[in-house]
Amino acid sequence: MEKSKQDNFRDTSRHEPPSRLSTDLAHAKSGSGVQLVEVSPEHAGQRIDNFLMRELKGVPRTHVYRIIRRGDVRIDKKRCKPERKLKAGELVRVPPYSGADVSVPAKLSDSLRAHLLELIIAETDNFIVINKPSGMPVHGGSGIRLGLIEAVRQISPELRLAELAHRLDRETSGCLLIAKNALFLKFAQDQFRSKTVNKEYLALVHGRWPDDIDHVDAKLLKDALGESERIVRVREEGKPALTRFKVERRYERATLMRALPETGRTHQIRVHCQFAGHPIVGDTKYTPRSDSQGLISAPSLCLHAQVLAFDTAPDGDRVQYYAELDSQFAELLSNLENH
Repeated sequence: MEKSKQDNFRDTSRHEPPSRLSTDLAHAKSGSGVQLVEVSPEHAGQRIDNFLMRELKGVPRTHVYRIIRRGDVRIDKKRCKPERKLKAGELVRVPPYSGADVSVPAKLSDSLRAHLLELIIAETDNFIVINKPSGMPVHGGSGIRLGLIEAVRQISPELRLAELAHRLDRETSGCLLIAKNALFLKFAQDQFRSKTVNKEYLALVHGRWPDDIDHVDAKLLKDALGESERIVRVREEGKPALTRFKVERRYERATLMRALPETGRTHQIRVHCQFAGHPIVGDTKYTPRSDSQGLISAPSLCLHAQVLAFDTAPDGDRVQYYAELDSQFAELLSNLENH
């Protein structure tokens, strides 16, 4: 695999004594099991919720938000919000967690390792871009012992510190950026926050998409369906969300759309397609049951992150990567074409 000539972000921490927990009182666990963890320079700028996901291996993300909301997590003895960015030297109070969902990641099988290696689109000293398969969660938790990131960390020793730069839904396939060190992770996440990353998706939707709808601008609000399940709805009190759409190909009972999200809300493309009256084929969560009869069926969600473009460094090149459609999505399109 091709290696980048730039080493602006090469992580040298593996050659130095670990410093992440330098003054955490040796992770001293009192009777309560509470830990005080000092933020190291390489984790400065990281959100507290993502920091806790690493500290509390296997913990469900819903639990992370719950303990932050309750005030169980403190930064320099002060309450915080999930989006709070950490600073080097701050002390984070991390409460214990011993729920049933915490588990050692399952061992990566030889067959899965070989499959993931085939799915790697590009690799440099700082990142890999992988064509995430549909149906594979990006991280473990809530009973899942091996997500994509846990599997990637077991591929080779140089990937042991790999972190997700962003996320895709479990059912969504396509380009996923994974950082190999903390410095590039922060740089990549800054690009996602500043909306300088270009993302293009292919979505097969039911019916004939109207010619006069080239974008959907509708606020989205997350609702809880249970302990670990969320559904997103269009609500005026929600967060702003904008997706631009372009018709790629029309079929008899479906339309292949190119979706360009300008914001990165959970389930954004799926909900905006539903809101426009044309849910995505294979989307059981956002296709109304009353409308499901007679619609095209698919074994998986027909939403694919085809294009990902970003900067490799502050003074580096801008790169663009393409992910091929998975076999099921491609076969469905071929069948529609034949009809």
